[in-house]
Amino acid sequence: MKPADVCLAVLVAVIWGLAFVLSRIALNELSPALMTALRFSIAAAPCLVVRRPKVSWPVLISISFTLFLGQFLAQSYGMALGVPVGLTSVIVQSQALFTIGLAAILFGERPSWRQALGIAIAAAGLLMICGTVGYDFSVSAFAVLMISPISFAAGNLLLRQARGVPMFDLSVWLCLIAAVPLLALALAGDGVQPTWQALSHMSLAVLSCLLGIGLVSTCLAYWLWNRLLHDYPAAQVVPFALLVPFVGSAASSIVFHETFGPLRLAGMLTVIFGIAVMVLSKPRQAAAEAVRA
Repeated sequence: MKPADVCLAVLVAVIWGLAFVLSRIALNELSPALMTALRFSIAAAPCLVVRRPKVSWPVLISISFTLFLGQFLAQSYGMALGVPVGLTSVIVQSQALFTIGLAAILFGERPSWRQALGIAIAAAGLLMICGTVGYDFSVSAFAVLMISPISFAAGNLLLRQARGVPMFDLSVWLCLIAAVPLLALALAGDGVQPTWQALSHMSLAVLSCLLGIGLVSTCLAYWLWNRLLHDYPAAQVVPFALLVPFVGSAASSIVFHETFGPLRLAGMLTVIFGIAVMVLSKPRQAAAEAVRA
């Protein structure tokens, strides 16, 4: 990958890590469905001036319902049901393993043995982090949360069907498509009056969190992420997402005083080392081709 694109991938990981904290704060006042609906409604605002990309409606809907609706609704419900923010960031980013595995099976995009080693190292780090989190949530909450990385991975690969279109235009329209059914779900599940009550009494702090996860984490970060997936193979891009648990856990420890000991710190360092192995092990010839592209 080009050095500038490596920096963009790291930036996206930092933004997404901080978004977990902002989402948890917003869930103190809003239901999971309403919070997720508002996130995508805000991110879809550029649709007022951006034309729909030349992608069929079935493809747009399938990408939106997996990459956005499925991933973030499950994530929101998981946190609302008691899964700690740090652990949530770890579980969601296991999508990297699902994405690379599905890409190898469906597209024959097999990683090199060095990249496979890096994936194994990073996965071991994730397991170390998981082992340090308190068991203060139900099995059903964990099952709901696991829908998130699976949807994320499916959406990553479905993006292949939207090649050749402006990534920003695609991102904001995917947000719009996700926002409509989510708003309907919020109204049906929460009720019209409770929904209006939550909106009319929203605090400035929660509004700021929604603007952050809507405009920055969703609109900007996903545009950058989709562009990277458009320009490079999945095995090169998705490992950077393994940085998200590090950022999310660190931010959670500061904001929510989530504590972790030496094992969790070791797990974080192991994840970063695994990413380094995957990125630095790219063959020179392939790297040159990526730069020329």
